[in-house]
Amino acid sequence: MNLEIEGKWALVCAASKGLGRGCAEALVADGVNVVITARGDAALQATAEALRAFNPAAQVVAVAGDITTPEGRAAALAACPQVDILVNNAGGPPPGDFRDWDRADWLRAVEANMLTPIELIKAVVDGMAERGYGRVINITSSSVKAPIDTLGLSNGARSGLTGFVAGVARQPRLASRNVTLNNILPGFFDTDRLRSGFTKAAETSGQSIDDVSAARRNTVPAQRFGSPQEFGALCAFLCSQRAGYITGQNLLIDGGAFPGTY
Repeated sequence: MNLEIEGKWALVCAASKGLGRGCAEALVADGVNVVITARGDAALQATAEALRAFNPAAQVVAVAGDITTPEGRAAALAACPQVDILVNNAGGPPPGDFRDWDRADWLRAVEANMLTPIELIKAVVDGMAERGYGRVINITSSSVKAPIDTLGLSNGARSGLTGFVAGVARQPRLASRNVTLNNILPGFFDTDRLRSGFTKAAETSGQSIDDVSAARRNTVPAQRFGSPQEFGALCAFLCSQRAGYITGQNLLIDGGAFPGTY
């Protein structure tokens, strides 16, 4: 399928690895020029080189920095000639018991997983509307659909972003100008973050990492974890000209783990 996005410019956040990298790979494969951001410069530059080799016809610009800061956002936006596609992504806050979190913990979570995406959306959507094309993808979490008790910081901050996007996406001055905003809600994907969680769970429980991983995998009807590449493929489709009638939606990609009908 021709996605008809060749030559567009995308800003992909937290793209040095994991789901962000999967999105960047899928966009580059379809001829999209990308600006990728992440805090770790070494990993980011390595990813940039890999993306350039993946499709030499696409331009790849790497901007190291913290996207949750005004300076980090300004640098990333300045590196992109125009933002046709915005993929918002940031590492989720740590798990824990809400009784142990103070105000500073909540502010960090809201800053990273709600306010930063909103600031970036604010910076780019009017330009998208003027040009008659724009795609915003927010990588959130399946916990928005089915909250996880130990992920209260993430549940709260990401749900706030979800509510915000639901309203903005339905503004006629955006939707009628071929500007869409959607959220992708990942379940368990084979990423460094997931493996790190298994390591911590193994240390706490005394089980082996393999046993912890197997137990988690068995909760997924697909009996496997997702790959960043298949996540990226969904992202690329939602960014395509073919998906212009999809906006304001929360698309769950979790191998069937969510047990509900709606």
